[in-house]
Order: sequence, then structure tokens, then C-alpha cells
Amino acid sequence: MSVRNYHIAKWSASGLLIIHILLRILAPEPTIAKDLILYNLIVLVAIIGLFKAPLHNDPLTVAFLTLAIASWGIGSITSSLTQFFTFAGPAQLVSNIAYSLFYPFAFIAIPRAIAKGKKLRLIELFDAAIFGLGLCSIIAALVLATFLQDSGIGTFFSVLYTVCDIALVVIVLASAVISELTVRLILLITGVLTFAITDFYFLFSEINGDYQFGQISDLGWAIGIVFITLSFWYQPSSNHRDAKIHPALIAVSIFISPALLSAIAIRPEYFPKYVVIPTITTLFLAFIRMTLVIRHANNLGEEKILARTDELTGLPNRRRLIAELSTFEGVEGALLLLDLDGFKPVNDRFGHEMGDRILRQVAQRFSRSLPSGAILARLGGDEFGILVSGSDDATLELASALKATLSYPFVLDGNTISISVSIGHVRNDGVGNLLQRADMAMYEAKRANAEAPVYLP
Repeated sequence: MSVRNYHIAKWSASGLLIIHILLRILAPEPTIAKDLILYNLIVLVAIIGLFKAPLHNDPLTVAFLTLAIASWGIGSITSSLTQFFTFAGPAQLVSNIAYSLFYPFAFIAIPRAIAKGKKLRLIELFDAAIFGLGLCSIIAALVLATFLQDSGIGTFFSVLYTVCDIALVVIVLASAVISELTVRLILLITGVLTFAITDFYFLFSEINGDYQFGQISDLGWAIGIVFITLSFWYQPSSNHRDAKIHPALIAVSIFISPALLSAIAIRPEYFPKYVVIPTITTLFLAFIRMTLVIRHANNLGEEKILARTDELTGLPNRRRLIAELSTFEGVEGALLLLDLDGFKPVNDRFGHEMGDRILRQVAQRFSRSLPSGAILARLGGDEFGILVSGSDDATLELASALKATLSYPFVLDGNTISISVSIGHVRNDGVGNLLQRADMAMYEAKRANAEAPVYLP
């Protein structure tokens, strides 16, 4: 598409919005042409402009935002039709359901639009939603309590919209914290805030019984949608800051819910029953968040273990041994480096599968010979390391015992296999690189074909 056509798509919704504003000022009374056709045409053109935007670079975000705006548009069309025509059936219920479907799609699309290149983690979205719903609980209980005594379906959806609006605003603001200020971000935040403020005004107008279809405040929804779609014509931020909602705010938000539920149980006559919606939802999200945190912690623990564990033998690996060396300073003991002799012919003759079985049995024999507290690690190939505390005599005696464990052959699948081990022994005296010195001692033992471990004080 040409640049000219891009700009036509970009500004068509804005132009229709301006025309609608002028017509509403000049002719306040609702009409089919102005409030049914033109108003909903703005939403349709906004969707078209969204698809024509050259810089969105994220089809999934565009798809979800399209579904969000389309759902709201269906609700708007249905609601507008009921104002001018008589329909049999639950037309208003259909309208409210369509309006409410705007939010789950927006919850996915809008944070992605802000934080392109740094997608918000699921836990961050839960934090934002919990904070938003906790805030909504306070508003519903303290501000709206005296107004929301009506228990009709209309009140339910009015409260639902405001609850979702608060959560969406908080998610947007939480997402914005991780991104630098750009034209896209300004337009997106402006659109969401305008949309939410309009919903709040609608709620209070409904409560006071003075809302009229086609009043000037209805423009807030159209303005919000146009601003949101216009944001996709600008490049998202490439600079993201790692910032989150403060844990104290999350804790307070979670505490609010059971506190309010307790207050409702004590004074049910004071609180409208719809106050329970955000409070219970907050607790539900908090439970899910806790589950995610526990799962994440378990996964991290497993990953940490796997990162420091030899896959073949189940022993600690080189990384784990090096980490333990850093805590071994000042401890009387020694580092033993063990290298198997005669192992390569096993792999050459019987294959690597047989070699792996031998290594696992070698690890078992070494493990049975170690005192409590000693660390046996497989460093790679046929090389092992042992970090053990004790006197020189005790650690040298251990080295001799380890050599003795391989003095009798392995019998596998009817094959008798004999191997031995060369051991380098270095006392932990804090002088020089312990691992390097042990390596030198081990190679000296291997070169000399020593029957006893080579000892480097």
C-alpha cells in the first residue's frame, strides 16, 4: 500500500470522530444517522486503520486488539439499535456481554503493544490485576457502597466494566513503567484512560438516573478507541526498564480482600452484594499467583540442581565442585583428582554405551568409599574430583582406598573389564590454584604410572 493510502487509513477514523463531535454539538438530539451509523462507523474504520498500520510488527497483538474493539463495536451497535427500534429478546443482555468481551482481549493486546520486545511475564500481569482489583474493592466498598444497592443485571455489568477498567489502567501503567516515553505510549495511555473515565461517568450517571443515550460523554468511548488504534502507527519503545509493582502494594491489595469480606459478613446491610465480585476475584488471582510463584521456584530449584549435576552419573559436576572450592577456604582437607586408566580401550572395543555403564559403576564404588561430608564430582569424560576434609594421613589413606576399589574387575554382559585410576592429591593450604595443582599432581601420577597417589603439599 502506498504512503498516501496509509495516511488515508490513519486519519479516516479521526476525521469521522471530529465530524461526529461537531454534529453532536450542533444537533444534540440522537439520530439514526449520527448516533447509530456514524458513531459505529468510527469503530469500523478504526479497525481497518489498525490493519493498515505499517509499524505494528506484531500480528498477534493486532489480532487480539481487533477482537477487543470488534466485541465492543458489536455491543455498541446492538445497544444503539435498541434505542431506535424495538427488539424482541434479550438485546440489551447481548450488548452487555459483547461490551464485557472487550476486556479479556485488551488485557492481552495492550501490554504487548506497550512492551514489544520485552513481553510482560505472567506473574507481572497477575500483580497488576491484583493491585487493580484491590483498588477497585476499596472504591466499591467505600465510595460506591451508598449507591450500588440495586442488584439488577444492569448494575452487575456496570460494576464489571469499572472493575475491568481499573485493572486495565493499572496493567497499562505497570507496563508503561518498563518502557521509555514515546508517541505510541502517550496515545495508548490516553486512549485507555479516556475509555475508563467514560465508563466511570456512565456508571455514576446510571446510578443517579440521569444518563441519556447520545449525550456528549458517549464520545469518550470513541475517542479512547481511536487513540488506541492511532498508537499503532508509531514505533514501540526499544528501551525497557526492569520495574515492577512494589511487593508491598501487592500484599496490601491481597489483605484488603479478606478484610472486606469480613466486614461484609459483619455488616451485610451496608455493602451491596456486587462489592464481593472484586474481592473474591482478587483472592482467586492471588491464589493463582501463589501457585505460579511456587511452580517457578520449583523450576528454578530443579534448573539449579540440573545445572550442577552430571547427567550420566547423577554426581555433582565441575561447576558444583568449583563452587564448593570457594567455601573450602581455611578447612583442613584435600582435593583429589582421579583419572581412569585403561578406559579409552573400553569405549573403542565395547562402545560408548558399555563405557557409560562402567562410569556409573565406578561412581558407585567411589561413593561407597567416601566419608560423610566428602563431595565426589564427575568433572567430565573419565575424570573425577573429590573434596574431602581431614588430615593429610586420612586423605592419603582415602586415596589409597579409592585405588583399591578398582583393583577387582567389572563384569558386564559376560565381559570382564579391568581399569585402574591415577590420583593427584593436593592439600588445602590456601596456596595457589587448588584445582590446577591437583591437575598437575594427577598428570604426574599418570605419567609415572604410580601405584600410589601423587602427593603435592
